[in-house]
Amino acid sequence: MAATKDYYQVLGVPETATVDEIKRAFRRLAKQHHPDRNPGKPQAAERFKEINEAHDVLSDPAKRKQYDQLRRYGAFAGAGGYGGAGRGPGRGGGGGGGGGPADLGVEFDLSDLGSFGGLGDLFSSIFGKRGGGRMEQAEDEVEATVSMPFRVAALGGKVPVTLPMAAVCPTCGGDGAAPGATISVCPECKGRGTISFGQGGFAVNRPCPVCRGKGRVPSERCATCQGAGEIRVEKRLIITVPPGTEDGTRMRLKGQGANGRGDVVVQFQVEPDRFFRREGLDVVGTVPINLAQALLGSKIKVRTLEGRHVVLKLPPGTQHGQRFRIAGQGIEKNGRRGDQYVEVRVEIPDRLTPEQQAALKAFAEKAGLKY
Repeated sequence: MAATKDYYQVLGVPETATVDEIKRAFRRLAKQHHPDRNPGKPQAAERFKEINEAHDVLSDPAKRKQYDQLRRYGAFAGAGGYGGAGRGPGRGGGGGGGGGPADLGVEFDLSDLGSFGGLGDLFSSIFGKRGGGRMEQAEDEVEATVSMPFRVAALGGKVPVTLPMAAVCPTCGGDGAAPGATISVCPECKGRGTISFGQGGFAVNRPCPVCRGKGRVPSERCATCQGAGEIRVEKRLIITVPPGTEDGTRMRLKGQGANGRGDVVVQFQVEPDRFFRREGLDVVGTVPINLAQALLGSKIKVRTLEGRHVVLKLPPGTQHGQRFRIAGQGIEKNGRRGDQYVEVRVEIPDRLTPEQQAALKAFAEKAGLKY
């Protein structure tokens, strides 16, 4: 049986790829092959598992080091080293007497490298470290984007969010068996929870697809969860948003993942405001004024970020785009507070009556303005 695929090839990255490059490749591929986006396509689900498995190993420095060492011995298809492409056993490579992997008799258990967790909301990937012949459930991470109003982001507040998660099936209690069904040792993996893929002296263990790493199978699957042991539920969270939160900020909610394990990572998306826009800790709002107010000066009422109203005095000759500062009315963060700026927009009438044109021409002539 052929060895497992090369993890670098699975993610489409070179051996020298950085952690950030690996994460970017993983996220792109995971979104593309996520089962929720490919309903009824089992090959997409299998590809998704491969992507998660590769990311779990290559994103962890210790696991990656162990994997690279074994990869150099040719334990993985397409890898370099003694047992690389065209140099497996029987081809004059490592299977001979030259110190190749077949002589080493090494068994490599992927479960020793940790869980196969990856994209946040895939709680069906329950394969983790091997223990007692079974696979423990992995602590997956859920990622979500939370949209919030501009003022909530600036001033702080609470935002409700509903996330789809996995929960233990209430019918079978997580064993995947229908009521009254018998549970026996998995005939595929003989209760180990893993099956071996190998070549020569190497064996690579992966979760058993029949029992899903549990080592046991029911005589009849649970009708509620179809034997998965889990169901999809919606979990409602109230997220406390700190003042001064910027668009794209990420927050980790410890222990809020599926079944109380793992974390929820939310990325905030700040909605634009009809009046305010942000510049660091300062906020800017544009206020329209007419030509007379700009020329003669005026008093205008302006709303602050916190909803109060202040009166702002505009001097005669106010220019279009001119800004006026209201001290201490910006965003507060880490003990610092910005200001609010009022930017005026001088609006000119589209049309003038004959009387208005005559008056304006008279003004232009007295002021020496060319037109």
